[in-house]
Amino acid sequence: MEYQKLSNGVKMPMEGYGVFQITDPAACEQAVLDALKTGYRLIDTASSYQNEAAVGRAIRRSGIDRKDLFITTKCYIQQMGYTKTLQAFEESLDKLGLDYLDLYLIHMPFGDVYGSWRALEELYKAGKVRAIGVCNFMPDRLMDLCYNVEILPQINQIERHPHYQRQEDLVLMRQFGVQPEAWAPFAEGLKGMFDEPVLKTIAAKYGKSPAQVILRWNIQQGVIVIPKSVHVQRMKENLAIWDFSLDEEDLRNIAALDKHCPSMLDTRKPSEVKRVYDYLKNPVLTSL
Repeated sequence: MEYQKLSNGVKMPMEGYGVFQITDPAACEQAVLDALKTGYRLIDTASSYQNEAAVGRAIRRSGIDRKDLFITTKCYIQQMGYTKTLQAFEESLDKLGLDYLDLYLIHMPFGDVYGSWRALEELYKAGKVRAIGVCNFMPDRLMDLCYNVEILPQINQIERHPHYQRQEDLVLMRQFGVQPEAWAPFAEGLKGMFDEPVLKTIAAKYGKSPAQVILRWNIQQGVIVIPKSVHVQRMKENLAIWDFSLDEEDLRNIAALDKHCPSMLDTRKPSEVKRVYDYLKNPVLTSL
């Protein structure tokens, strides 16, 4: 496993395990336990995923020293605002059964983001979280935040995959010292992701799978990845990406797959914003 040093010096694993949409408590607990046994040390959850308690139980069952783990969770829209976010943090910490977090994120660029960011800064200064950041912030929202806060976000977790490569976004993040992290790096297989001839050809070249090529492509561009699977064999496959490298021709061919639009979430589209807020009324986990 390779690590990326964040702007504050904290080392973060380049690959982790995400638990989005694993809502059954027993299934989530087992999946996280399997992931930890497989070798993952970065676990990514969120209050809106409704599985923090299950993640916490798996962490305790694993027997792995806390200092060897990197645990992320996020506060959602109804938890925005200074006081609400401080309360949300304590609730998440309690559900996880932890004394501190490695990374705490604002999940969506909506609501009282600036009040929440003041809370994150306070938690960071108090040593309750080792790094703070945001999720799903487009370049304009990220720039506005960076220009108006004391502590810049160390992470921006974004939808990023071969169909939505966001190269200009990555350049901007690095100008502000913000580490990019890709959620749904496979776009959940939407729009024929795994059937792309380019990815299949590159995979065959290295004796790998298209999924492994996608993860390696992200890693080589300095983007942290958090793939998800409840199947142990695929967990192992997703982790087996450190023994090969893509060459310049591979990278050029993958670059040609960019459709320049999201496959899963567009926070600038009114219908998508409505869907995100409607989730608060009926929290059935779809793509958030």
